[in-house]
Amino acid sequence: MSDSTLPSGQQAGGPPRTPTAVLWDMDGTLVDTEPYWMLAEHELVEEFGGTWTHELGLQLVGNPLLVSAQFILDNSPVDLPAEEVVLRLQSRVVDQIAAAVPWRPGARELLAACRAEGVPCALVTMSWTDLARAVVDATEPGSFAVVVTGDLVTHGKPHPEPYERALRELGVEAAGCVALEDSPTGVRSAVAAGVSTLAIPHHVEIPEITGAVPVPGLAGVTPFDLLPLARLATPAEPAFP
Repeated sequence: MSDSTLPSGQQAGGPPRTPTAVLWDMDGTLVDTEPYWMLAEHELVEEFGGTWTHELGLQLVGNPLLVSAQFILDNSPVDLPAEEVVLRLQSRVVDQIAAAVPWRPGARELLAACRAEGVPCALVTMSWTDLARAVVDATEPGSFAVVVTGDLVTHGKPHPEPYERALRELGVEAAGCVALEDSPTGVRSAVAAGVSTLAIPHHVEIPEITGAVPVPGLAGVTPFDLLPLARLATPAEPAFP
């Protein structure tokens, strides 16, 4: 890493190690789509004669999309079924991604390095399949072995189901894997699934969460840095039965 204060992947008495798998959040971690979502929210609410604020938008970061849609319905004059709200917002975000993919600093490089080292990656996002596919299609082929989206799970983040499904489809145990997340909701989901998590705050602050370790960003991070960083986290007890 570029920051010499962070541990390297070199292990005493042995070669550096990479994680068994890396599990990526998407919005705010791999790509900075939160401004795209907020613009879509503003446009939708204003279409119905209301006013949307940045502060309201921040309360939606990391939530399952139907939860966010209900929040919009409860806090604006928008009068649509929740599913229609999600589809309208997501369609607008997909249009913006088609114009420009807003990669987070270091994320695309780390993803490419994982592919080069043979480290399988999963995308674990509360966005629905159409949006996730637009982002995956912008990566190099084979970047993600598994994609879990919000419309494929019964319980969204912070429930562990999305990460448990990703682990199951990858065919790996949580131990030895590392999750990358940018929201409190996402961090809680990953650690509840038993995955050591790097908490990378961006649009919202992430409180101290057992099982996660804060890092300032992914710029300069290599696959060999992930396990040493993750080992700084205090192991978490399961949060869900």
